[in-house]
Amino acid sequence: MSGEILTVEQMARADADTAASGTSVLTLMENAGKAVADAVTARFAPCPVLVLCGPGNNGGDGYVVARLLAAQGFEVRTAALGVPKGEAAIMARQWGGARLPIAPGVLEDAQLVVDGLFGAGLSRPLEGAVVKLVRLLNAGAIPVVAIDVPSGVAGDSGAVLGDHAIQARLTVTFFRKKPAHLLLPGRVLCGEVVLADIGIPDSALPSVNLFENSAGRWSYPWPRLDAHKYARGHAVVLSGPAHATGAARLAARAALRIGAGLVSVASPEDAADVNAAHLTAIMIKVFSGAKGLADLLQDRRLNAVVAGPGLGVGGETRELVGAVLASGAGASAQAGATIRGVVLDADALTSFQADPDALFARIRNPAVLTPHAGEFERLFPHLLDESAGKLEAARTAAARAGAVVLLKGPDTVIAAPDGMAVINANAPPTLATAGAGDVLAGMIAGLLAQGMDAFSAACAGAWMHGDAAGRFGPGLIAEDLPDMLPEVLAGLRDHG
Repeated sequence: MSGEILTVEQMARADADTAASGTSVLTLMENAGKAVADAVTARFAPCPVLVLCGPGNNGGDGYVVARLLAAQGFEVRTAALGVPKGEAAIMARQWGGARLPIAPGVLEDAQLVVDGLFGAGLSRPLEGAVVKLVRLLNAGAIPVVAIDVPSGVAGDSGAVLGDHAIQARLTVTFFRKKPAHLLLPGRVLCGEVVLADIGIPDSALPSVNLFENSAGRWSYPWPRLDAHKYARGHAVVLSGPAHATGAARLAARAALRIGAGLVSVASPEDAADVNAAHLTAIMIKVFSGAKGLADLLQDRRLNAVVAGPGLGVGGETRELVGAVLASGAGASAQAGATIRGVVLDADALTSFQADPDALFARIRNPAVLTPHAGEFERLFPHLLDESAGKLEAARTAAARAGAVVLLKGPDTVIAAPDGMAVINANAPPTLATAGAGDVLAGMIAGLLAQGMDAFSAACAGAWMHGDAAGRFGPGLIAEDLPDMLPEVLAGLRDHG
């Protein structure tokens, strides 16, 4: 299956279109229940199992699971919340077993629980007896298999509705993933996610603008046989003062490793010797102040710039960022020039905390902003709290800034100003280490230098960043990431 991510409303539309074309809701429900039962029997030996069933279609799936697991030798009981409705009532009758009320006592003797209470469309917090049951489940050791999403999780945001949601070991969902399967905390609460085909045809897929990031979403700019280093672009990373040069060198090495033909560190005079002592293939270009940087960037061969890592917070950084953005404006109109791509990270973002609009007004050429949550809050005050979730916040921010926004985290979201977005889910927790973000900024700039558009470069950089960390394993530090890129690139080449 491809990487489209559907909202709850889009999934409901796909279900309805499938039913209208001749595949009944009962058939889809039977197929869904079978997919869950198959996932259970593949992982668990027959044991006492409790299936929790809500009154709607999620509960209908649960009754199918109960029937099929009983036929496989499991000792099955069901506990029902309310009276089943519509097709769920038909499946409850086909199950034919007793339906216990939802109460803490129903967990007695259960060695496995199937959660069919609510699907992704839940819009209100859990309450009453369900909350008590969820508390007991989460405090105990009984494994839970969730149907669609764990009860209590909002399908469109991954947020917990209220204070309680089931912690599942396994979640089985259908046709396409929902945002909750990839965004925190839903992603953690889902456990392992299995995506099952239940007979909804691809023709029922609505138009979407949200995807799970993968190597199939972008195309790496492999050099042609006749390529030379100048054809692969020249990335520039701005260095901070002598005592804060490491971040720029991390970014620069990443830009070179990911394929930029040339990389330079633009260094203040006081930091030139420090940088030169640590760099070999990467060049040093000395500048003094914003005017000196503007003069340096008159060379249109310098077609991607990273500003921010280790640069310092304050007026001087604002002036340097202004020089970078001004140098890129109108570059494409000049003979033989290429549009300059810009990556703004760390101090380049925080320096505009008092007046974010002053930054956004200067962005004219392809730009990627790479904030973590704290930096995002400084540029877009209260937007995360006021939005329905991280995805909505990133999209709003991208539209406001007129730039691609890569909102970093375990569930990195990348959004373009037109609303296109991806969720990156391959990053291991070992990436939570100093300097990893500097490396990511350099990787994106290296891809921009090679001609990738800003959104694709951000998506590719995020995915390869996660892949590099995953390949290295435990003990990762930021310095290790650039040197894993040859292995990442070889994997891309070998798998087409």
